[in-house]
Amino acid sequence: MSLKTSNLAFKKRVDNQIHNEMMRKAVVKAQETIGANRQKMVDELGHWEEWRDLAKQIRNHVLANLDAYLYQLSEKVQQNGGKVYFAETAEEATQYIRQVALEKNAKTIVKSKSMVTEEIGLNEVLEKEGMKVVETDLGEYLLQIVGDKPSHIVVPAIHKDRHKIRQELHDALGYEGTEQPEEMNTFVRKTLRKDFLEADIGISGCNFAVAETGSVCLVTNEGNLRLATTVPKTHIAVMGMERLAPTFQEVDVLITMLARSAVGAKLTAYNTWLTGPRLEGETDGPEDFHLVIVDNGRSSILEREFKEVLRCIRCGACLNTCPAYRQIGGHGYGSIYPGPIGSVISPLLGGYEEFKELPYACSLCTACNSVCPVKIPLAQLISKHREHIAQAGMTPMLERLSIFGFTLANSNPTLWKAGVKIGAKVAAKVIKNGKAPIEVGALAEWTKARDLPTPDGESFRQWFQNRGKN
Repeated sequence: MSLKTSNLAFKKRVDNQIHNEMMRKAVVKAQETIGANRQKMVDELGHWEEWRDLAKQIRNHVLANLDAYLYQLSEKVQQNGGKVYFAETAEEATQYIRQVALEKNAKTIVKSKSMVTEEIGLNEVLEKEGMKVVETDLGEYLLQIVGDKPSHIVVPAIHKDRHKIRQELHDALGYEGTEQPEEMNTFVRKTLRKDFLEADIGISGCNFAVAETGSVCLVTNEGNLRLATTVPKTHIAVMGMERLAPTFQEVDVLITMLARSAVGAKLTAYNTWLTGPRLEGETDGPEDFHLVIVDNGRSSILEREFKEVLRCIRCGACLNTCPAYRQIGGHGYGSIYPGPIGSVISPLLGGYEEFKELPYACSLCTACNSVCPVKIPLAQLISKHREHIAQAGMTPMLERLSIFGFTLANSNPTLWKAGVKIGAKVAAKVIKNGKAPIEVGALAEWTKARDLPTPDGESFRQWFQNRGKN
């Protein structure tokens, strides 16, 4: 599985990103622009909280009846002439797709943007077989040509500006044009057109699958997806098992919320509906259609107190409002899924050993809760992760000793009174110019950017008593 995007330690990643001025400026600009556009769309739609409630109800209904809807979806897809494969693990999903590609003797594969294929590490598996795998989403393509990873769920190259992109296009592909986005975009379109026409297989994600009809709904702002799913003879759609809706009526609500929350638009430029391979007499579409439904730990999440995270429709609104993401960007998280949603879902899919730091990359300000279109209580779920991590003894030793000492003193009034009285006097002696003589752990991190208050040797209780006397 390929959830990890970096082998650097968490603090090293964060330090690198905090000093990445280009990334921070780009993220601030994106957050402010998308946030303003989102608010306009929310106000224009009206009754926003009622829409959120409805979207939450739809997603909860799907999760409560997931087995029935998955069965209905698979039956419909097969009736439409497609093939369905249920993959319990990332390895099962990639091996099935690999086998299909080998049977087709595929040389070139074009992909549209898909978070779940990033999650399962699909590209690496296919490339090991000597196949050329081309990301055709503009942002994903710009990252692929330089070996970079996405840093946002919706805007994968959010961490780069046009000056950086122009330089990388020049270095990787010999681009000699200007930094104008339109000119660079035209260059990439011409470069990719040959891959579309030569591709043996097209691979896409799936925003929502419609159980009633066996259709796949794909939401994009570029025309690449329609080329990737209709020009090649074989189309493989990969979806997380929770990403479905009963009928088109529910998808209408979810798309309404998705577009407004993700990019601040009424609708994305392209809303594509695909229902199986092309029929006899039709000229467009693939001859062969495969739907790969990925579990990869989602079933176990359904059984836990974190199941509400499966309501997520991958809009990225939580990233667009998060103050922590604003400072460290997506790469600071070291996971395909960054931001508040990543802080919840990455430890669930990848385990605490790999991602135990992510729940602490959060101030618990609850801004993410207020913008989530399906009302996931992200801050509360992050807090639950911290609780589990602490109970498992996975927090730093110094932190555990500090909490033990605090608990011991706090449960003994006499010890507490003596401790704060002595501590106030000691602090007045040793803290000079906002710094302590010995700074370790959280204190050392805190004082990198702040000064400690100057103590006067008096505890709060002493101050309060003296105030009462006066």
